Amino acid sequence: MTTDVLIVGAGPTGLVLALWLRKFGVRLRIIDKTAEAGTTSRALAVQARTLELYRQLDLTDAVIAEGHRVPAVNLWVQGERKARLAFENIGAGMTPYPFLHIFPQDQHEQLLISRLEALGVRVERRTELIGFTEQNNSVSARLRGAEGEEQECVANYIAGCDGARSTLREMIGTGFPGGTYRQVFYVADVEAAGAAANGELHVDLDEADFLAVFPLAGSGRARLIGTVRDERADRADTLTFEDISDRAINHLQLKVAKVNWFSTYHVHHRVAQHFRKGRAFLLGDAAHIHSPAGGQGMNTGIGDAINLAWKLASVIGGRADDALLDSYESERIGFARRLVATTDRVFSFATADGRLADFMRIHVAPVLFPIAVSFEAVREFMFRTVSQTMLNYRRGPLSRGQAGIVHGGDRLPWVAIGDTDNFAPLSAMQWQVHVYGAARPELSAWCAVQKLPLHVFGWRSEYQAAGLARDALYLLRPDTYVALADSSGAPDALVRYFADHRIRPAPA
Repeated sequence: MTTDVLIVGAGPTGLVLALWLRKFGVRLRIIDKTAEAGTTSRALAVQARTLELYRQLDLTDAVIAEGHRVPAVNLWVQGERKARLAFENIGAGMTPYPFLHIFPQDQHEQLLISRLEALGVRVERRTELIGFTEQNNSVSARLRGAEGEEQECVANYIAGCDGARSTLREMIGTGFPGGTYRQVFYVADVEAAGAAANGELHVDLDEADFLAVFPLAGSGRARLIGTVRDERADRADTLTFEDISDRAINHLQLKVAKVNWFSTYHVHHRVAQHFRKGRAFLLGDAAHIHSPAGGQGMNTGIGDAINLAWKLASVIGGRADDALLDSYESERIGFARRLVATTDRVFSFATADGRLADFMRIHVAPVLFPIAVSFEAVREFMFRTVSQTMLNYRRGPLSRGQAGIVHGGDRLPWVAIGDTDNFAPLSAMQWQVHVYGAARPELSAWCAVQKLPLHVFGWRSEYQAAGLARDALYLLRPDTYVALADSSGAPDALVRYFADHRIRPAPA
């Protein structure tokens, strides 16, 4: 059995990779050793950048319709709400989706699976990878099926989306350095009432166990994510919800009426030493894991998938050399390392033991946080960081030039004026050029010959305010990031870019 790409693991990362590849016309198989899709989940948040990218698969509206929009986050100390930060007040004008969106992973996976099946691809369940070898131009993978039978699958590339205990990662022999938090996490889906069951996100910063309350769709439904920090952590496998300290729950004035699901787990913070080895790639939790602080994990895995998908499709389709695939690791591994370091600092502050840590959380943070978020620059920085709209590849090998404040590697600034939304053309998964102002005649002619879409937006002051340069050209990659920013607006810059990177753009 032969295919272009063998995907190991059918969580959100593997499913998104499969969807993008199928949209590009790539042949694939996707396997998973579980008998069925997950019915419970820990990942909840779908960040603004993911919603922007989901427009390419016509997924955004469905995710928003089936989930819950979170308007604000609240910080509590000693039973009192000390600060409230409204997302809509800080994200407006930055993205079409200025909010935190809750869409549980199990529902998320079912949506992705249904869309993948509509494209003619089914997840092969109870099928696991037991080994692989690499030849010059292919990978030969040994698979074990539901009845114990073995088969061979020959693919051009293999992608490990198989989670923190990745089989593929072990097979390629890359290290997975990092550590494990001493605290035990618990997660519970509950039906509750009280001040912290109002559809917003609530976090308790206290000397009690750390607790965050995430609202779910439906009145009074919430997901509790907390820690166990004392001797109870030694018996994590036998803990029940009744064993959990209720101090934090009481501090948030939460009255739990029913527990629908409860589980405990340990959390690690690790990043693989390499995301690529030959024709094998690591994505999502197989490549990086960290604390749930900020709701970044699933979104980062989805970002991995989108970054890799268009590159694989370009190489398999003969529009780029294999060297393009090296940029996957160089662009994603740095972000993963920074993310793990950031979430580690945030989580360590929120859960640290000791009098000094308690003093900082109880007396210092509640005073400093409202002051800090009173500054617009601080609010914007926080939103851009959490929403992942700040993520860029400026130092990446595929990024070049600057025009206005926009650099190669940046996310294109979003500007909507009346019925004109400059993100609308980005729903097409292809290389394209944007000009804000007037395009030079030779640029229009060159793009027409090359069949490279050119989108010209009449100059407005709003584009200048967003940092775009008048009459400059911006080359957008198929994953919507700016590849090239050139203030001259001449096609020569495009010719050099594609020649230097040995890429042959073509309509999707």
